[in-house]
Amino acid sequence: MTVDNIKGYLLAAVAAAAYGTNPAFAIPLYEQGMNPNSVLLFRYVLGLPVLACIMQARGLSWKLRTHELLHLVILGVLMAVSSLTLFESYRFMNSGVASTLLFVYPIMVAVLMIFLFHEKFRISVGLCLAIMCAGLFLLMKPQGSGTLSPAGILLVMVSAGTYAVYIILVNVSKTVAAIPTTKLLFYVLLSGTLFYLCLIPLGFGITLPARGGGWLSLVALAIIPTVISLACTTRAIQLIGSTPTAIFGALEPFSAVVLSVAVLHQSITPRDILGGLLIILATTIVVADDSVDRAILHVRKMFPRRHT
Repeated sequence: MTVDNIKGYLLAAVAAAAYGTNPAFAIPLYEQGMNPNSVLLFRYVLGLPVLACIMQARGLSWKLRTHELLHLVILGVLMAVSSLTLFESYRFMNSGVASTLLFVYPIMVAVLMIFLFHEKFRISVGLCLAIMCAGLFLLMKPQGSGTLSPAGILLVMVSAGTYAVYIILVNVSKTVAAIPTTKLLFYVLLSGTLFYLCLIPLGFGITLPARGGGWLSLVALAIIPTVISLACTTRAIQLIGSTPTAIFGALEPFSAVVLSVAVLHQSITPRDILGGLLIILATTIVVADDSVDRAILHVRKMFPRRHT
């Protein structure tokens, strides 16, 4: 395993943990009367100065070629739609369940990469996807005895699909690969900001936090699950590829459970522990994919098929 591989896996894990803080900051803002479009608009707007300062400090050029601008606008709209549909789903279903359901996107990424971009199917990838799904199922807990909201599920599936396409485009586009990560994210957030502004005349009015603490939540949203998470995700994709990065995203609901136990002193069940262990096993298989593939092939050779 190379240094870039190790760095990529670490960045993917940090990205997942950072993205998992979305509900913790967004739900209190809903309780203060803000709507999802306003939360995301301020989240993106407040993230832009942070990225602008980093660009300035690194001496990065602000200029873009026409084809680069087109790619970044597409990425920005995909990310904006993914964020908006996820945040809207919080209004229809438990945020923890919605965030867990979102992690169907690694399967979408793996399938699209195989069928559209002819990525070789690896036995280890199929195995870890199956284990990951089992772990996520165990972590998913509908509130009380109620059923999952069809509208909420649809919104989460749209969010997962658009995010999967975003990840794949970052991976396969040579134009995007040539753009520095900070510059890429600045224009992605700028495009997303314009997208949310365009929604205002369509009935998505602007709402503000009712209390001063709400602005702190917006700043936290702009930095942790936006700038930090997206920067780590983008760089991880460039180092280890889209499918491993997507699978590592499954650490997000697991980290949310750990956070609730350590910080909020909530109880943990054997089901939670088993689900977390399965997700850790799945991500371990991603890291050791070559060794796992060799081991599986070795076992298969020990039991050759009999032709009748």
